[in-house]
Amino acid sequence: MSETENNQPRLAGGIFIAFGLLIGAIVGVAVDQPSAGTVIGMAIGTVIAVVIWIMDRKRR
Repeated sequence: MSETENNQPRLAGGIFIAFGLLIGAIVGVAVDQPSAGTVIGMAIGTVIAVVIWIMDRKRR
């Protein structure tokens, strides 16, 4: 039982990956490039999720 108790809730960034995929696919369909839109949306969502993860680690 050497764990320190931290009552702060953890931040979750996975929703940004899901939103990035969804929005990227929709924008991609609008410009006739659904695959590229999906990949770009996932990349942007992943970057945002990683930034949130890093901020959460520094907060602890």
